[in-house]
Amino acid sequence: MSGSLPATFVKGFHDEEQVRRMEYRQLGSTGLRVSKIALGGATLSNLFSDDFDRQEGIRTVHEAIKSGINYIDTAPFYGKSEELLGQALKDVPREAYYIATKVARYEMDPAKMFDYTGAKARASVKRSLELLGLDRVDILQVHDVDAAPSLDMVLNETIPVLEEYVRAGKARFIGITAYDVDVLKECAERGKGRIQVVLNYARYTLLDNTLLRHMKAFQELGVGIVCAAAHSLGLLSNAGPQSWHPGSPELLEVGKRGAEICRQRNVELGKLAMYYTMQLDGAATFLIGIPNRKLLRINLDAVFDGLTSHEQEVLQYLRENVFTKSYSWGSTLSTVNMFK
Repeated sequence: MSGSLPATFVKGFHDEEQVRRMEYRQLGSTGLRVSKIALGGATLSNLFSDDFDRQEGIRTVHEAIKSGINYIDTAPFYGKSEELLGQALKDVPREAYYIATKVARYEMDPAKMFDYTGAKARASVKRSLELLGLDRVDILQVHDVDAAPSLDMVLNETIPVLEEYVRAGKARFIGITAYDVDVLKECAERGKGRIQVVLNYARYTLLDNTLLRHMKAFQELGVGIVCAAAHSLGLLSNAGPQSWHPGSPELLEVGKRGAEICRQRNVELGKLAMYYTMQLDGAATFLIGIPNRKLLRINLDAVFDGLTSHEQEVLQYLRENVFTKSYSWGSTLSTVNMFK
C-alpha cells in the first residue's frame, strides 16, 4: 500500500513525498515491509561492466534509498559490491534500509566459484560484515542452491552456519536463491520453517514465465518472494546484453528485435520490461541492478507513474508479435563460463 510511511522512514533523510508514493509489501512472514522495487548489488561493481563508475554507483545508492527503496541485495560474488555499499551506507541511517547478502558463490574461476561448506560460509559472513561496515545484516542467503553438490549439503551444512549468525544477532532471517524454480521450491519445502525468503531471477519476464509454476507453493510456505532480473541480465533493454549473455542465439535475436522496435518507437524496452514483471501477483519486491541514477529514475518512473498510452501500445505489440513464448537458458551451472 502506498501513502503510508514504512518503519524504515527517517525524517530529515528521506524524500517524504517519494516515500509516500512508493508501495511497500510484507516480505513473507518476516514482518519486514519492503519497497516494491529493490536495489540489486550485482551491477554496483565491475562484474557485468568494465566501465562501471564507482562514484556514480554511490550516488545511486543514496538517491535510491532517499526515494523510498529500502531493500538492498548484494553478495561476495559481485566483485566489490559489498565494499562499495559499505562506503555508501556510511552516510545512511542504519534504520533506513534492509540489506541481504549471500554465501556459497565466490570467485570468477569456474573451478573455485562455488563452495557450500560450513567453514567457508562462516568466514564469508564475517568478511561481508566487515566490508559492509555493519554489525548485522537483515537476511543471509545461500547463493544459487541449484549449483550445490546436493540440497542435503545446503540444508545440513550451509544453512546451519547461517542459523548460528541469526542466533548471535548478526542476521535476522535466512533465504535461498536460484535460477531453477524446481530446485528452489524443493529446497524451500525441505527447509520449511528454517527459510524465510526465496529469490528467483529472470524467470518472470517478457521472455520467461516459469516462476508462475510454483508461486502458489511459495505463498503457502509463507516465504517472502523476491523476483529478480526483470531485464533478463540486460537482454530486455534498448542497449542490449553484454557479449557473455547465456541466452541461445534464438533468444538473443528475440531480445534484439524487441529492442529495435522500441528504439524505432522512441520507447525504452527496459521500462516496459520492468513494468511487465511488476504485475506479478504475490511477489514482495522486484529486484534489479541499477548502476546509475539515470536508470534508477527510469525504473522509479515505471513504479510511480506506470506507462504512457504509447508505451502501453508498444508493450502490447511486443507481447503479441515478439515475446510470444517462454525461454530458458538452461541452468546456473551452464552459465559459469561466461565469467571467465
